[in-house]
Amino acid sequence: MKEKKAYNFFTLFSLYIAQAVPMTFFSTVMPVIMRQEHYSLTSIGLLQLVKLPWILKFLWAPLVDGSSEKSADFKKWIFSSELIYAVFILAIGFLDLQVDFNLIIILLVFAFTASATQDIATDAYAILILKKEDRSLGNSMQSGGSFLGTVIGSGVLLVIYSFYGWQFLMIGLAGFVLIAVVPLLFHKKEIIKKSDKNQKISVKDLYLFFIQKGIYKHLILLFFFYSGIIGILTMVKPWLADLGYNITQIGIYSGIYGASAGFLSALAAGWIMKKTGRKKAVQIFLAFGILVTSYFVIISYSIPSTFLIILALLLIWSVYGAHSVAVYTVAMDNVRKGREGTDFTIQIVFTHFGSLFLAVLSGKLAHQFDYHGLFIFELIMTVLIFVFFPILFKFNTEKDVD
Repeated sequence: MKEKKAYNFFTLFSLYIAQAVPMTFFSTVMPVIMRQEHYSLTSIGLLQLVKLPWILKFLWAPLVDGSSEKSADFKKWIFSSELIYAVFILAIGFLDLQVDFNLIIILLVFAFTASATQDIATDAYAILILKKEDRSLGNSMQSGGSFLGTVIGSGVLLVIYSFYGWQFLMIGLAGFVLIAVVPLLFHKKEIIKKSDKNQKISVKDLYLFFIQKGIYKHLILLFFFYSGIIGILTMVKPWLADLGYNITQIGIYSGIYGASAGFLSALAAGWIMKKTGRKKAVQIFLAFGILVTSYFVIISYSIPSTFLIILALLLIWSVYGAHSVAVYTVAMDNVRKGREGTDFTIQIVFTHFGSLFLAVLSGKLAHQFDYHGLFIFELIMTVLIFVFFPILFKFNTEKDVD
C-alpha cells in the first residue's frame, strides 16, 4: 500500500515538473536572452501573452471533465497534451529569435494551451487518485515540482543555453517533457469518476459553481490568500537591483537558493497539513507569513547585509511554498463530484487573478511609498488574512479532512 502511495506521489511530481520547467524558462530566462539580443522592452512584454492560456483554461475545463470518466480518459488527455506541448517546443527550436519572433510567440501560446489542458486533466486525476488524507502530501508534489522546475528552468537551463545554444536547449526541453510523462504509463490505479451520467458537463457548470452556498467567502480567501507575500516576491528582485546586486547574484540568491527553500517548504507543508489538519496548518502558515513580512519591514529600515538578504529570500520563498500547498489542498477539498477538473481550475485561476492584481498594485505602492512602505502594506495584508481566515474558511468540508 505504501509503495502504491509513493508511486502516486512520484507520478504527480513528474507531471507537474514537466509543466514547470518550460514555463519557468520561457517566462523568466527567455526575457534575459532577448534583452541580450537587444530586443525592446515592448517586445519582451509581449512574451507575457504566453501565460494567457493558463488564465483562460477554465473555459475549456468542462470539456476535459465531460469527456473523462475513467483513468484511460484522463491519460489520453495528458499524453496527447504533452505530445503537442513537446512538438511545439521542438518546432520553436528550429526558428530564429531574431527573424521569427512573432511566429515563436504564436507557437508558445499554442504550446502553453496544451500545457494548460494537461494541467486540467492532471489536477482532476490527482483529486481522484488521492484519498482526502493524502491530498496535502499530493499537493506537496505539485508545489514541489513547480519550485524545483523554477530552479531548473531559471538556473540550469540558462547555463545549458550559454554552452550549447538555442536549438539544442529546445530539443532537450521537448525531450524532457516527454520523458516526464513516462511514469504515468506504468501507473495502474484504476479510477471511475462518480458523476450523474444524465447530467452532461457543459459550460453551464461554470455558472453552477458560482451559485453554491458559501462559495464567495471561499473565493475571497483564495483571491487574497497570497496578498501578504506576492508583492514582496514581485518587487524583491528590483529591490535587490537597487541595493546594488547584479543579475547573477540575484539569480543565484532568489532563483536557486530561494526556489530551493520553496521546494523544501512545500514538502514539509504537506506533512504538517496531514498531521495537524487543514485549518490549524493554514493558520500556522499564515502566522509564519506574519513573522516573515515583519522581518522584511525591519531589515528595510536600513541597507541590509548580504546574509540578511539571503535569509530574507529563504524565508519568503518558504512561506510561498507552504501557502501554495495550502491553496491547492483547500481547493481540492471544494470540488463537486464529477466536476473535479472544472472546479479546481476555477479556484486556481481565481488565485492567479488575485496574484496578478496584487503584483501590479505592488509596483505602484513601491513607487509611491518606497520598498519599506510596500513591506508594511504586505504585513498589514498578512495580518488581515490571518484574522479573517476562520470566517472565510467555513465553506471548507473540515469534517471530511480533519
